[in-house]
Amino acid sequence: MNGFGIIKGLGVTFKHFVDTYIEDLKGKNKRYFSPEGIEERTRADTQGIFTVQYPEEKLPIPEEFRYIPFLVYEEGPDGEKMDRCTSCGICAKVCPPQCIWIVRTNDPVTGRPVPAPAEFYIDVDICMNCGLCAEFCPFDAIKMDHDYELSSYDRQRDHIFNKERLSRPVSYYASIRPVNYAREEAARAAKEAAKSAKSAPPARTGGA
Repeated sequence: MNGFGIIKGLGVTFKHFVDTYIEDLKGKNKRYFSPEGIEERTRADTQGIFTVQYPEEKLPIPEEFRYIPFLVYEEGPDGEKMDRCTSCGICAKVCPPQCIWIVRTNDPVTGRPVPAPAEFYIDVDICMNCGLCAEFCPFDAIKMDHDYELSSYDRQRDHIFNKERLSRPVSYYASIRPVNYAREEAARAAKEAAKSAKSAPPARTGGA
């Protein structure tokens, strides 16, 4: 009521301001780098205040950070791309803002659908980055990316991503989400092992 709260708040601000320079003098930039030399601006023992000099400096992105989706493809022995996506359309159906649309491939001879997308589009201006498409995909064909620097001056040309722009190899997914990738691969291997064991013929038992 008498202004003491304002003075107290200014004192806290001034303390953080002074701590910034003290940390730099005694810590030799420990605010900016971890003991291993890795840039890390969010350490729990950091004192003072500092500004990240974006875009020259960027905060490390947590593995669970998600931005726009991307399509995962397997890399064949001859370098060919093998899409995981089967154009089933589940991702488009569960998408809340309806920003995904798919054109399914058809066999040129029979006209029957082929389990592969001819075209795959995502309007990144409409996408709300919820991750439901990746969560519901039964083939692990769509994942959430870490690339958040997508601003441009041309919405029609740059903000409607086609299949070519959305496609990323499995190795890219493993590099940005190593923990998730290892867990998914272990689960896939266990599922394949169980399937093989179930389909294997029963072992013969020796008779008298």
